[in-house]
Amino acid sequence: MKLEQLDFTVFIAYVVGLLCIALWISKNDHKGERNTEDYFLASKSLPWWAIGASLIAANISAEQIIGMSGSGFAIGLAIASYEWMAAITLILVGKYLIPIFLKNEIYTMPQYLEKRFDGRVKTILALFWLAVFVFVNLTSVLWLGGLAIHTVAGVDWMFGMIFLALFSIAYSLYGGLKAVAYTDIIQVVLLIFGGLLLSYLALDAIAEGTGVLDGFNILTEQVPGHFDMILSPENPNYMSLPGISVLIGGLWVMNVGYWGFNQYIIQRALAAKSIGEAQKGIAFAAYLKLLMPVIVVLPGIAAVILYPDISKPDQAYPSLMGLMPTGIKGLVFAALIAAIVSSLASMTNSISTIFTMDIYRNLKPNESQRHYVHIGRITTLLSLCIALLTAEPLLGKFDQAFQYIQEFTGLFSPGITAIFIMGMFWKRTTSEGAIAAAVGSAVFSVGFKFLWPELPFMDRIGIVFLLCIALSVLVSYLGKAPENDHSVEIDPSDFKTDTSFNIAAIGCVIVLIGIYSTWW
Repeated sequence: MKLEQLDFTVFIAYVVGLLCIALWISKNDHKGERNTEDYFLASKSLPWWAIGASLIAANISAEQIIGMSGSGFAIGLAIASYEWMAAITLILVGKYLIPIFLKNEIYTMPQYLEKRFDGRVKTILALFWLAVFVFVNLTSVLWLGGLAIHTVAGVDWMFGMIFLALFSIAYSLYGGLKAVAYTDIIQVVLLIFGGLLLSYLALDAIAEGTGVLDGFNILTEQVPGHFDMILSPENPNYMSLPGISVLIGGLWVMNVGYWGFNQYIIQRALAAKSIGEAQKGIAFAAYLKLLMPVIVVLPGIAAVILYPDISKPDQAYPSLMGLMPTGIKGLVFAALIAAIVSSLASMTNSISTIFTMDIYRNLKPNESQRHYVHIGRITTLLSLCIALLTAEPLLGKFDQAFQYIQEFTGLFSPGITAIFIMGMFWKRTTSEGAIAAAVGSAVFSVGFKFLWPELPFMDRIGIVFLLCIALSVLVSYLGKAPENDHSVEIDPSDFKTDTSFNIAAIGCVIVLIGIYSTWW
């Protein structure tokens, strides 16, 4: 499937238009010299609708669209648990975590760890996040994006990756987080429109023109196994999604770690006008997450019938784009690129924030604000160059990039989640206890992977999390009580939420109960 002249025209118009809007936002946003709060936290002025849209734009990238569609092709609707359980996780993050972060006026997650523990914990986790963002997140988004461009437009995958890197730099390097967040609104609208249209066309094609409802019925009849939400132990994909564990086990650890403590996600909420605005934005994002499986998983399942002979599952979504009429195809291709470059911009902005504020500023504490912003921009460029050079060697051998990402981040997510949870809600936790949890997470994960290989990945996450909690408690009790145990005060009143947030939370739960009751 190749793009035609009209498709390229539509796509180029989108690229140029987005760049113009981003530059306009950047130039009109700030008069005079830009400081670190302006550049890294959008002057702490983001409204709820920008926060919610930007959260989803940062999350829904190539790894979600291409990767989860590929997993939908290979596994089925069960992979949607990552999306639907994330909606509940977002509600919990909005109620219990965001108030703590905003109250402490932090730029980064490592900065919070320094306030709660000490500089050692901050530095260890800062270096870890930098490595993961560059060698796992950036590389996977670039690789899958290059694959998509190659499949759809026939462009060499390396040139595709270079284009994506340059595009993300062009609209985010100057303006920082505010330029990223406000252009994300356009990206999300286009992404949702394009995704829903592609799902509609795929189902209509299955029904041979008789409508999407007929297409959906045919799909459920011909591939019923792809609509099992809770997989049985006999299912060949049970190791990836082990039954009831997706509801009560390790998926919670993964989701809380990702949505609550992941810098490139949570940075939007840190830039909110107020706690109330941040919580509204997170509730908005939760409802968008409920919609995401229709956009990213359903097309992959439809490809089982429409394109059963594709060589790799990750080719499902790009192949389906051949169903689009000329012109619209270019618009949907633009939506795919929109998601990719938005995530790239978000990741590189967070990489530059962590490196500049948590590593470089400690080494050179007396530099000007302009100097730190300059270092942040250089860091953005270097991180993308490194990711471009390492993408193919790291991901070229994997069929499902989404599973690759989960596997590698799963080594450390249990420990990171344990550190934050213990640090927030148990004052006796020491710095040594936090470091022990971080190291123990990697050791326990690798040990289980080789000594108990038949243990499902998600169950391993849950067990390692509990072991990290136990290890942190043990080491903390054996050590001296921390002298700074009151450095991060938590008041029960911090967790009070307004009526609109509470109604949104209840509605989200009701929707999920209905979904799982139907597709159990």
